[in-house]
Amino acid sequence: MQQNVSTLSAAGEFVRLNPVTGEIASTARASKAAEAIAAADKAAAAFPAWSETGPGARRQLLMKAAQALSSKKDEFITVMQAETGTTASWAGFNVMLAAGMIGEAASLTTQIKGEVIPSDKPGCHAMSVREAVGVCLGIAPWNAPIILGVRAIATALACGNTVVLKASEKCPATHSLIVECFQSAGFPEGVVNVVTNAPEDAAELVNALIDHPEVRRINFTGSTGVGKVIARRAAEHLKPVLLELGGKAPFLVLDDANLDEAVSAAAFGAFFNQGQICMSTERIILVDAIADVFVEKFRVKAATLVAGNPAEGKSPLGAVIGLETVEKVQALVNDAVSKGARLATGGSAEGVLMPATVVDGVTKDMRLYAEESFGPVVAVLRARDEDHAVALANDSEYGLSASVFTGDAARGLRVARRIKSGICHVNGPTVHDEAQMPFGGVKGSGYGRFGGQAGIAEFTELRWITIETLPGHYPI
Repeated sequence: MQQNVSTLSAAGEFVRLNPVTGEIASTARASKAAEAIAAADKAAAAFPAWSETGPGARRQLLMKAAQALSSKKDEFITVMQAETGTTASWAGFNVMLAAGMIGEAASLTTQIKGEVIPSDKPGCHAMSVREAVGVCLGIAPWNAPIILGVRAIATALACGNTVVLKASEKCPATHSLIVECFQSAGFPEGVVNVVTNAPEDAAELVNALIDHPEVRRINFTGSTGVGKVIARRAAEHLKPVLLELGGKAPFLVLDDANLDEAVSAAAFGAFFNQGQICMSTERIILVDAIADVFVEKFRVKAATLVAGNPAEGKSPLGAVIGLETVEKVQALVNDAVSKGARLATGGSAEGVLMPATVVDGVTKDMRLYAEESFGPVVAVLRARDEDHAVALANDSEYGLSASVFTGDAARGLRVARRIKSGICHVNGPTVHDEAQMPFGGVKGSGYGRFGGQAGIAEFTELRWITIETLPGHYPI
């Protein structure tokens, strides 16, 4: 097993290596800032005609793009596995949900609405309208590359904008294939663009795109640290940014919960895609009354979640993205254990293959309590009662997804309302995404919302327009 790296070739391309085998996974154009600027220029040139294209025509093209993406399912699975080391099931789920997201975007083309607003001025007819803004820059990550690559551009296109997708250096072929699907569907030249780059050129290239005067909206999914850098840069130009950033999702189990259901949901939320999902369960918060019983049940479940070569398809877990994740997770575990926590299950990694790891008795003085692991490890925290569980859930810089398990739905709703997060599920896992839902976080998890009507608000400009039907009367 080898660490994934990207290397430059002599032909102006960079090479992405398979994180499991070390073999070449893909090659892509190592674009510089000038090429990124050219892509934004191309998108700007295409904007006037595309923004005037009717909603029916936009819908038809988006539906064709959804079909094109679905038809390439096997190709997507192959390239996504090679570039990220994930399982076929996760890659296949990416294709399914991404196609649904494009379909949802298609349905939005006739939902971009305004309203007539009563005016106090005689003869004045006032209205609000939503209009396309121009070029939208989407910056997508590697962990759910098809879902998040599509999410970065689909609603923007539905609203009449043109787009530039800045591909992740860790999955350039996967992201480029998304754009190929849109282009093959018949989108006009320049409406959908992709830029790939070597890792060392990322900052310069992204800065050039943010600074481009025709780029009017930016969306970024990734780490909180990088999100802050992007937001600061965009703020210099007063450009709105939609940020979906890090998470440390809490999973609360109350004393009246169905423990078997909770165990299943927690295992899925903590370890699906090796814990490399922004919504992944990172903290299981147990009230003392059921803590010991839950931990034993959960330990047994987690011990079955072994990692194996995803190409063989014989194991529930695949590879993490690189040795840097292995090193980070191991450091978090070692720190917790050295300070009194107990390793309930887990073991040494074989290269980038890490087993499901459960650390019980995590407390505030341990790094695992607060730091996002983004790997197959979950911290178990003990709470005295419901109030203490909520306090622990809110004791985080993050606020993306959360979950609470209880046998009383009304109680669950009350607790959900007290948790400071953009998303909360009662008796369901923290990992849950649907194309039509408002998706995003609070605090260090970002701001703004993808999905459905909320997405329209992010990718349009709200304007006030009036029509005067009577002669004007003015004081001067």
